Amino acid sequence: MAQRLTERLTLAGRTARSRVLFGPHETNLGSDRSLSERHVAYYERRARGGTGILVTEVASVHADDWPYERAPLAAQCEAGWRDIAAACRPHGTLVLAGLGHTGLQGSSAYSQSALWAPSRVADVVTRELPMEMELAEIDSLIDGFRSAAAAARAAGLDGVELDAGPRSLLRQFHSGLTNLRGDRYGADRLRLTREVIDAVRGELGGDRVLSLRLSCDELAPWAGITPEIAAGHAGELAESLDLLVVVRGGPMSAQAYRPDSHTAPVFNVKLCSMIRDAVAGAVPVVLQGSVIEWGQAERALDEGVADAVEMTRAQIADPDLVVTARPGGGPRRPAQAAPRPCVLCNQTCQVRDPRNPIVTCVGNPSAGHESIDPDETLPAREPRDVLVVGGGPAGLEAARVLAMRGHRVTLAERGPRLGGMLRVAAVGSGRDSLANLVDWQESECRRLGVRVETGRAVDSGEIDAAMSSGGVVIVATGSVAGPWPGDRHDGTEIVGAPEVLAGHPLPDGPILVFDPVGGPVGIAVAERLAARGHEVSIATPDQVVGVQLGMTGDLSSADVRLQRAGITRHLSVTVRAIGADGVVLENVYTGERRAQAAAALIDCSHRIPDESLFLQRPTAIRIGDCVAPRTAAEAIREGRAAAVAISSGAVAISSGVRP
Repeated sequence: MAQRLTERLTLAGRTARSRVLFGPHETNLGSDRSLSERHVAYYERRARGGTGILVTEVASVHADDWPYERAPLAAQCEAGWRDIAAACRPHGTLVLAGLGHTGLQGSSAYSQSALWAPSRVADVVTRELPMEMELAEIDSLIDGFRSAAAAARAAGLDGVELDAGPRSLLRQFHSGLTNLRGDRYGADRLRLTREVIDAVRGELGGDRVLSLRLSCDELAPWAGITPEIAAGHAGELAESLDLLVVVRGGPMSAQAYRPDSHTAPVFNVKLCSMIRDAVAGAVPVVLQGSVIEWGQAERALDEGVADAVEMTRAQIADPDLVVTARPGGGPRRPAQAAPRPCVLCNQTCQVRDPRNPIVTCVGNPSAGHESIDPDETLPAREPRDVLVVGGGPAGLEAARVLAMRGHRVTLAERGPRLGGMLRVAAVGSGRDSLANLVDWQESECRRLGVRVETGRAVDSGEIDAAMSSGGVVIVATGSVAGPWPGDRHDGTEIVGAPEVLAGHPLPDGPILVFDPVGGPVGIAVAERLAARGHEVSIATPDQVVGVQLGMTGDLSSADVRLQRAGITRHLSVTVRAIGADGVVLENVYTGERRAQAAAALIDCSHRIPDESLFLQRPTAIRIGDCVAPRTAAEAIREGRAAAVAISSGAVAISSGVRP
């Protein structure tokens, strides 16, 4: 059966090897506002894996635009663009420079300059009031785009993509939410974008690709860009473009651009189809919007929704996505090996964060670290017998990579199923996709010949026997619930979050979820119980429920879901005691106490390591939650690191340290 995604696509006389696009996103891979060797390795890996069009991280076209600390500046990117083009060109991938300006949705923290905007409208997130751009600033902006395009051409890139997406200044000029001007740039809100396109085309010429990323629905119909307005915009601009990427989102809905798994994948199909009809074949159109599965993307092309499909997060998770799916498979990836799934968690690939984390993937810890991580497929120096104790994500990853490298691996899990806490947590709408990752790990382990034994506990004697015969033992026994620290009364049942997610029966009456961690688990538990008809409230020491979700962009939508589910929120409190009158909540700032009726308290506190086996035999390698319970990202990273260290002969590794 023909696969349209693997067909070639010709743009401005240049041919892409496939119709799959790797879109622009923040990486934090650079420094001093330039593109680094790590950028080159990151992009080359996706080009090698078969992506047809690659758009680099958006570079600011003006020095006053400094939206995050490691944001590239176009004036300092020519050398990096040249290296990226040279690295990707042998793979048949078209490389476009992402160019933009974030305007009022940027940050003045680094530039120490006033934010630019069409009008004096404060950003809804930062509440910072920008300056209204005069004609001098508009001319400077156009010159910035022109100069950046000239640099991209000089660097040998195949073209550029202009950002008019959810966080862009160009979109702010398009929108009635942010453009209240009385001059010609207000009367004709598309005027600036047309002038930028003309300036960029003048530098690129007709033999380079000019793409536009266009927000076609700000999800603010009272004054913002609607699909109907965007259809007019797209129709007007189409003849001057070589590619049009349809996206959604704006200042009131920035999280809609890259939502987590609570939003169904492929959410822009209807919008993209409408815009494609509006341009009437004048320009190829790209579908964007959590497209993570090959079949989803194929259907979009077969049904005439788009001419190409952006699969960015899917290719962060598996850079070999295209060659794996291509008939016959790709180099070193047999055709039957399924792509590593993206679970749309946003936990490590969304890096607009004051901590400046490097872009990576929960399931693929090599993402973002291509220039420093060893290739997981390299054969071991000396194949060994390896016993992995524990079949959670850490143990599964260790077993998978060890088997791939030629070791003889036994994976022993005391429970009836593999997957550990990640499978337990994969319950309910928006979280069930988490199981896809451990399902993939298990499938790959079995395909690679790992001997999988469930329902079998390993004791210290078996560890001794394995080591005495020259084998290696990895302990990945996970975590257990910690003791409840405070006073309690027999009238209120205390149940751990994993037990609730596993279906533990609860008494009749109100349920209180206590979430001192501020992460996704407490919210997931509360939502699940409310959906099952319980009267639910949630208590947290923070000033907002799920504060850690602010790092993934899901905070506002999570709180909206809680509100709609009728879940009561108790903020800035901790549980001080469980007494005859219910749970005693104490305000963390004032010390004021009050009782909250509860038939059961659901404890979402941190768990503690299950280190009983390791402490008996501390010469084993320890990974994952039995070191310190954290997220799946750390567990999988440590599993992989252990496997690589064993394969290279460096058996004695420190947990959590990259080999």
